[in-house]
Amino acid sequence: MRKLLLQLDSSRLPSAFDQVVAYDAGADEIMSYGGVTESDIRDLIYGCLFTRGPKDLKNTAVWIGGTNMTAGEQLLAMAVDAMFGPFRVSLMLDSNGSNTTAVAAVVKIEQALGSPTDKKVVVLAGTGPVGQRAAGLLAKDGARVTITSRKPEQGDKARQFINARFNVQVESATLADPSQLPRALDGAAVLLNAGAAGIQMAPRAAWTGVKTLKIAVDLNAVPPLGIEGVDVNDAGIMKDGVAVFGAFGVGNFKTKLHKACIARLFTRNDLVLDAEAIAEVARELVAKQP
Repeated sequence: MRKLLLQLDSSRLPSAFDQVVAYDAGADEIMSYGGVTESDIRDLIYGCLFTRGPKDLKNTAVWIGGTNMTAGEQLLAMAVDAMFGPFRVSLMLDSNGSNTTAVAAVVKIEQALGSPTDKKVVVLAGTGPVGQRAAGLLAKDGARVTITSRKPEQGDKARQFINARFNVQVESATLADPSQLPRALDGAAVLLNAGAAGIQMAPRAAWTGVKTLKIAVDLNAVPPLGIEGVDVNDAGIMKDGVAVFGAFGVGNFKTKLHKACIARLFTRNDLVLDAEAIAEVARELVAKQP
């Protein structure tokens, strides 16, 4: 039976990137819808549920994407609510690649650091979807996480969301100027930049002088890079005593994880792959590496 993926995108045009990766991951056909809203979800999901018998529903899966993670979360909740009894298909949420990118960064940090328990982690620009998910997952690992924001009200709002979503306690700090970074990094073991593309968040002098720092991860691939001195292809090399990862150093694993998750959707009909479940897949991939 053919593996069918229903692509529900909150953006006007369904992501071509997501389609290519899905085909490479083993989907036989992709049914793509753009501009999907909450009112559209029930009938689209019913179209998946009632066309195949329950024992064959593992061959149908749903991908939820788009550029807006908040919209994606709402679509996921509606999709879950539309299912009942044995009439279920597996679902994955990865709007704007936020879940797989955050998870890939977290797993790379876990590999390089070992247990993050009781380690201080600073997530620059942690108010966005990638930063929020990375902060939440690291906090669930036992790290002491601080997210930064230029505006205190945005930082506090993101902090409250992370704490409620992941059942953790993270802190927020206002970082209006890079000159304030050394103070924020005092005692930190990990620096993760989740800031917008093309904005330098951390000058080299601000992080290389932090004696406790073990890992620096920059998810920005657009010059100027977010953490000065970390190149896009860095994948764990040591610079000034710090293991550094650039956007491609994380992104290569992110793409592998993306494909593995798509393949996982077609193994059963009751999966919901959000951040935590995607993290489990990522850790399984790492455990299988020689």
